[in-house]
Amino acid sequence: MVPLTACHPTISYRPIRPSDLEILEQLHGELFPISWIYRYESEFFQNVVHGRGIVSWAAVDHSRDDGKSDELIGFVTARVVPAKDSEIVDLLNSNSAESEWSLVYILTLGVMNSYRNLGIASSLILEVIKYTSSIQTCQAVYLHVISYNIPAIHLYKKMSFKCIRKLPGFYLIDGQHYDSYLFVYFVKGSRSPCSPLELVMVVVRYIRIGFQSIIAKLWSDERKVGRWCRCKEAHSLI
Repeated sequence: MVPLTACHPTISYRPIRPSDLEILEQLHGELFPISWIYRYESEFFQNVVHGRGIVSWAAVDHSRDDGKSDELIGFVTARVVPAKDSEIVDLLNSNSAESEWSLVYILTLGVMNSYRNLGIASSLILEVIKYTSSIQTCQAVYLHVISYNIPAIHLYKKMSFKCIRKLPGFYLIDGQHYDSYLFVYFVKGSRSPCSPLELVMVVVRYIRIGFQSIIAKLWSDERKVGRWCRCKEAHSLI
């Protein structure tokens, strides 16, 4: 049933509680493909509502006039993982392989259809980012987005998440494979090493600057008869 919403809903955010179990399961069933639901068994939802290895936030609308002003209309779930055991350890700084470093992985994020385009998803993601920033050993937030979810891709890019990789055939839905994009948000000044494309761009830019410098030098010296400057070998900062 679609809730009755006010013109200007009063949205607030809180941790998910045991009393949210039924609506949490219901929203996952409504928002995600049937094939994905099997990934989230009863144990997953129990862990979410009881905070067993999973952190979560609920969005609620206090302006609802259907008697459900504290019922979930959106949610995000995440867990802390050791950086050395994550699939993106090779993208982090070299010292991330040390055991004390960690990351936050977003498991699920959803907002009821009638509450879309109100900034709720962005606010839920910000809650995760703030939580990650509060943990001294956490370096980044990361997640996967299915390739056809264009609104989600735009959302994460707008929030300064960086698309690191494309993973062919990552998802299997109703017997069909779909690609996934891996997005990362670095905190506390952490950053990944240059991707191959970024490395090429840096090299090209460096060569261009060096070439322009040489041309300028030769142009200024062409008036000096019989004198040519010997170009010194440059040291790359890469």
